[in-house]
Amino acid sequence: MFASSKRVDSIVQKLLEPIERGQWAVGQMLPGQRELAEQLQISRPSLREAITVLETLGVLRSLPGKGVQVLDSSPQRRDGAARQAIPRSATLENVLQLRYALEPFIAGLVAQSIDDSALSQLRLLVLDMREAVEERNPQALGMAYSAFHRKLVAITSNPIFLSVSQQTAGALEQSDGPTLREPEHAEQVLEEHETILRAIRRRDSELASRAMRQHILNEGSRLDLQLQLPET
Repeated sequence: MFASSKRVDSIVQKLLEPIERGQWAVGQMLPGQRELAEQLQISRPSLREAITVLETLGVLRSLPGKGVQVLDSSPQRRDGAARQAIPRSATLENVLQLRYALEPFIAGLVAQSIDDSALSQLRLLVLDMREAVEERNPQALGMAYSAFHRKLVAITSNPIFLSVSQQTAGALEQSDGPTLREPEHAEQVLEEHETILRAIRRRDSELASRAMRQHILNEGSRLDLQLQLPET
């Protein structure tokens, strides 16, 4: 798993602890992201990734024009319990097959229902990716990449998708960690996500699905994998 995952896990715990103590009660809004990042002494991209993780766990919810609301204070939501590892026998091809089956559908669903607030959050995450590519920082790129894909899942509000996302939390890092370390590949990944974002911004469900599908196929090629997929 990416080294950055441990950093995000630490931030997730920093957010969970005051929630579980009741400092931020269920129904209450968190402080603004700039203020919260300063309080926790972390970067805003890292905070956005941690918030996205907690959204997929059902602990937080982003409300358009209002901020981030606490939904659940249960200690059973702790990241260590919620993030189940994928089976040891799973291969990178298995991971990409799962992503190929789910993520194009999710991208298409998001494109036809996304609101302006969620779209702005996706734009920020792509900007985080661009900044990381320009600075040649693979860890920051991995964090923004994971946050983008988790945000897509969170936007659907589909509890089954959220559950699958929780159980396969390491899948993105395992499938994309090796490619994001290569500057040439990092540029390609950024361009692919900009294409996905443009399709979502146009509310073009078919184009968003196709762009996501192509991204995952490209990931297979970058990893020198020949994915076994159903014939079309």
